[in-house]
Amino acid sequence: MKFLFDLLPVLLFFAAYKFAGGSPDASHALATRLLGDGIAVSQAPILIATAVAIVATLGQVFWLIARGRKVDTMLWISLAIIVVFGGATLFFHDATFIKWKPTVLYWLFALTLAGSALFTKRNLIRALMKDQVQLPEPVWARLNLSWIAFFAVMGILNLYVAYSYSEDTWVSFKLYGGMGLMFLFVLGQGLMLSRHIEEKNS
Repeated sequence: MKFLFDLLPVLLFFAAYKFAGGSPDASHALATRLLGDGIAVSQAPILIATAVAIVATLGQVFWLIARGRKVDTMLWISLAIIVVFGGATLFFHDATFIKWKPTVLYWLFALTLAGSALFTKRNLIRALMKDQVQLPEPVWARLNLSWIAFFAVMGILNLYVAYSYSEDTWVSFKLYGGMGLMFLFVLGQGLMLSRHIEEKNS
């Protein structure tokens, strides 16, 4: 359930973009009414989808606060980035900013993991998972490095797709490609961890 909750802004961004793209005249009229004149018909879907993603992320935070639940640090970071980059996209009517948003988020995660390990000698992956699994220190270090590399590569891949393919392809990649690669990476990590757990228990 939490997985779907975390994924909600991405799902709504995708759905809003596809729906708006299927009704270009209506979406252009809506975008013009909300954001002012000077918007091309082709720009309307990404602008509407961006606005939906901002509202969805704000809604997540307000919903958690209203229920007296803790707002995760990652959600606060996502909110800040979507407001800044999404807001710039809406203000300047330029999709460049929202296309950079996933890359900034990925690279921020990578820098956080790397910076914590280098400057505070704290392995954040171990801090998150130490209650679920016990591993030798070298394995924790490799696990942390693998997540740093994954987020760094995902940031580069996002920009490659954004600037090498159509906007529609990028929007689809943002959902299917991003989630698919994350699933495969986590699956690979799980297989690696299971091997070490089996060795410890044998």
